[in-house]
Amino acid sequence: MSPLTSTSTTTGLPSRVGVLGGGRMGAGIAHAFLIHGADVQVVERDEASAEAARERVATAVGKSIERGLAGTAEEHLARLAVSTDYSRFGDRELVVEAVPEIWDLKVSSLQAVEAELSGDAVLASNTSSLSMNGLAGHLQRPGSFLGLHFFNPVPASTLIEVVIAEQTRPELVGTARGWVAGLGKTAVVVHDAPGFASSRLGVAIALEAMRMLEEGVASAEDIDNAMVLGYKHPTGPLKTTDIVGLDVRLGIAEYLHEHLGERFAPPEILRAKVAAGELGRKSGKGFYDWS
Repeated sequence: MSPLTSTSTTTGLPSRVGVLGGGRMGAGIAHAFLIHGADVQVVERDEASAEAARERVATAVGKSIERGLAGTAEEHLARLAVSTDYSRFGDRELVVEAVPEIWDLKVSSLQAVEAELSGDAVLASNTSSLSMNGLAGHLQRPGSFLGLHFFNPVPASTLIEVVIAEQTRPELVGTARGWVAGLGKTAVVVHDAPGFASSRLGVAIALEAMRMLEEGVASAEDIDNAMVLGYKHPTGPLKTTDIVGLDVRLGIAEYLHEHLGERFAPPEILRAKVAAGELGRKSGKGFYDWS
């Protein structure tokens, strides 16, 4: 049976999870496992980043408590550790890499984590577009590697894209499906391809929306409302780009342009906004004013 059609399930989450990178995505991933009972180790590049990661996770846990999560924030956060020491990953059953979408950084980070893992641990990347086959080719145990592409914001998103490299052991697909279900989310399983399924489709729509805005077809609000009201998207493509980050979308578009051709060429409006520091919600301005 092909990995893509595997029906194996594993309902239990790993009890010891690691996350490399404690930015918005990494903190969200750590929060997701933490509130479902896992012991979570986050590793960051320096002490300042580690403390910021701790604060992000603590804030997210506090909000979950306000929304009705059982237990206290202190009880959940007692299972969180944050460090700058990669060796803390040595006892983890699963480590999810969540560093920026820069190829050399991804490769070096994954190699550094893998060097600390036990032989039966699973290593996952949260990459939204980079080649899983290519990343796996730089690892010593590529059979224990796969993609777990979480979506931003992690607490609100119900989707995780499970990306299978050619080298991934087939039985990991069922295991990963079980982990996703254990987090209360839904898995879509795809084979490695540029942009996978979600980024490729999402970026295609967003780039066309940007071209429409450039051409004066309609305002950002009306373009977004056409998709929200007409196609029942929860947010429009331009507002979603602001939430994801214009710089992130530009990086993905450039990668897809290189591998899939001119239909993914980034519009000038996207390049101009990124150059001007208008990165979306995180900078206070993108296609919308978030100040």
